[in-house]
Amino acid sequence: MGPQKQILGHLAAFFSIFVWGITFIFTKLLLVPFTPVEIMFYRLVLAVLALFVISPPHLAGGKLDRHALRDEWKIMVAGLCGVTLFILFQNIALSYTLAANVSVLISTAPLFTALVSRTVLNEKLKTNFFLGFTAAMVGIILIAFNGSLVLKLNPLGDLLSILAALVWAFYSVLIRKISAGGSAMFTVTRKVFFYGLLFTLPVLPLFEFRLELERLTVLPNLLSLLFLGVVALALCYVTWSYAVSLLGPVKTSSYIYMVPLVTIVVSALVLHETITLVAGIGMALILIGMALSEREKVS
Repeated sequence: MGPQKQILGHLAAFFSIFVWGITFIFTKLLLVPFTPVEIMFYRLVLAVLALFVISPPHLAGGKLDRHALRDEWKIMVAGLCGVTLFILFQNIALSYTLAANVSVLISTAPLFTALVSRTVLNEKLKTNFFLGFTAAMVGIILIAFNGSLVLKLNPLGDLLSILAALVWAFYSVLIRKISAGGSAMFTVTRKVFFYGLLFTLPVLPLFEFRLELERLTVLPNLLSLLFLGVVALALCYVTWSYAVSLLGPVKTSSYIYMVPLVTIVVSALVLHETITLVAGIGMALILIGMALSEREKVS
């Protein structure tokens, strides 16, 4: 692969992570009028609609132009893992354990991605990856707990956070296998979200879900949902899948380490929150960890 495509892959991964790192601002605005599951539902609906507009199904000879069945089941499982289960596990975990616990445990996704890639794609794991993972995780823990030695564990919430990281790993590997077949990323992402929404509908009655469409007439609510659904879901899943197709799931997943870094920088700039010395050290360790993970040669 040429250096130009490598650069495009890194830019696509960084764009996805940057947007995901700032979604907390819009989510906080919506948590008063909406429940977490309601936000999830509206985001998915908007993502599906946006992708149907951008990449509508093509008709060929009067029949729907579909992927081969061998890719279709992979796309279906990717929708279940990367959309339905990932978002559900994350949202439910937040109701049982600390947000700091969730952010740290979900950041183990690169390790799970590497292990699944080694098993499914037979990708070699380098010493640098594990060194980078260790450095980045220490940095993420410092940021999440800001130097506090008080760690409050909740078995159910923490387990759900780890499961969220695990299903994201399977999603990333599935996307790599699907992209290897030459499928268009917008088309694949549209179908992934369609299946994700389909799998989500049966679980809505289990949670506090109200349709109440009049809440969408409030402009801040609508704009926040549009950003979270169209940009943070539809567009960023496309750019993330594009990065995975160019860089591979292991290298792309290392960008997940940057989510808390982006969040803390944006919090300082937008919400005027102070970056402490401990958080600064954590940010430096995350960058060192990413640099180690991205190195081609084994140390």
